[in-house]
Parts: sequence; structure tokens; C-alpha cells
Amino acid sequence: MDENRPETIIDESIMADTLPDDSTELQAAKEIKIVIRNLNFFYGKHQALKDVSLDIETKRVSAFIGPSGCGKSTFLRTLNRMNDTIPNTHLTGQVLLDNTDVYQGIKDVSTLRTRVGMVFQKSNPFPKSIFENVAFGLRVNGIKENDVIASAVENTLKRAYLWEEVKDKLNHSAYMLSGGQQQRLCIARALAVQPEVLLMDEPASALDPLSTGKIEDLINELKQNHTIVIVTHNMQQAARVADTTAFFYEGRMIEHGPTKQIFTKPKEKRTEDYITGRFG
Repeated sequence: MDENRPETIIDESIMADTLPDDSTELQAAKEIKIVIRNLNFFYGKHQALKDVSLDIETKRVSAFIGPSGCGKSTFLRTLNRMNDTIPNTHLTGQVLLDNTDVYQGIKDVSTLRTRVGMVFQKSNPFPKSIFENVAFGLRVNGIKENDVIASAVENTLKRAYLWEEVKDKLNHSAYMLSGGQQQRLCIARALAVQPEVLLMDEPASALDPLSTGKIEDLINELKQNHTIVIVTHNMQQAARVADTTAFFYEGRMIEHGPTKQIFTKPKEKRTEDYITGRFG
């Protein structure tokens, strides 16, 4: 790299804890959960995604980074068809979940969204009690036994690192919780139906550092059993939690690879320029 360019803003001491120096360890364990091929997405006549192809690995954290408006959140929402709710949109290409095309082979979108859950940038608890927020998906999926629901709610809140904070307030409104607690409640609500994949669109962008740390700890714990895909503007966060990182710019995926490589030895100049703060 040109020695006159700015140094990377990511501390290599952080990266040392993110990925082994020998990337063959990553390759040896590689299993693919989602395959995206030649994906193009349009809002009316505006093309937001341009020929994106990407493999998302099973039980790892994949981060999407890039400047505002680059298409990363749009891309995230294609993975469980959340963009279907937006009028006058269409796409071409394929999104395969365990080799099944989610746009052609899965007719019931609610089934897809049970398998591929989503947590949004702004916490959005339902106007219900803490307990009923977590139980909601279970009831929708036909579970009626109160003891089964109660056990699942407790276990899920424990997995979301929230049980000890709310166990005596389960019948209280979810709106009484702090912002960080509400976001963990929304993660618990998504986890209750046991999704295979969890999509997170800037889940900590509006949170204080302490709450952000709890969300990141939770992400690292959840990847033991779930495939995690996260959009973030916080590159330090991507460095801390992601196994692989993809850089998006102007609707295209410019570069994708192990997080350590993306942040310390990017192959593309546009990736390096973004990482070093030249734009974005």
C-alpha cells in the first residue's frame, strides 16, 4: 500500500481477537447457509443493488459496512423478503437458503421469517407486557400450553441476557424498559421461535456504550447456534463481532473476506479509502 495513505483506523490488537492469523482455520470450518447470486434490486426505476453475489457462512457473524445509501440495508432485507412490503419494487437473481430459493421455492413468507428473523435499528417492542412480547411468536405458531410458553419465555430472556433484569416485571409494559433493554427484548422476541438466521440492521446505533457492549456480547454468544448477519456503520463494532465483512458502495459489493483482512489488508482501493476515513 502507498505509505502516504492514512493508516487503517482499526487497531490490530482488536483484530487479533477477531480472527485467527491463519485463515485456513476459517476455511476448514466453512459451511454455507445462504447463497446470493447476481442479485439486482429496484425501487421503481432506481437500481439499489447491482449484481451482488455472496456466500454467508453458517454459525458465523457476517457484517455489512459502507456509507449511507450504499445498499447494505436493502440487501439485508432481501434475505427474508422484508422488501416485499414496499410498493413498486422488484428484484432479479437468487437468494438460496439451504439451497432453496426464498423467492421461488418458499411460498409462505411467514415461514421464511420464522427461519430468518430480523432485529431493526430502532427497538420496536409491541404494546404488550414483557412476557407477551416474547410469547407472541410462540402463540402465532400455534403453541397453546401455558407451561411450555412460560418455560420458553424464561429460557429466551436468559439467552438475551435480560432475565435477571426483568424476571420480577414480566407483566409490566415493555415500554417501561430502557432503550438497551428494549433492543434485547426485541432480540429475545426474534429468538423465541428459534430462527436459523438472525438479521440485525444497526441494532446498537442508538444505544449507549454499556448497552452496545451487551448487544455485542450477545451476538458473540448467539453465533454458537445461529447464523448472524449485521449491518453496522461502526467499523470498530464490525471488527469486534464479525468473522467476515463485506464492503458495499453505490449498490455494489466491492469486497468481501475475513474481517481481519478487510480491515488491515484490503484488496480494493475503495475499501481502503472507506476504512481509513477518506470518504463515508
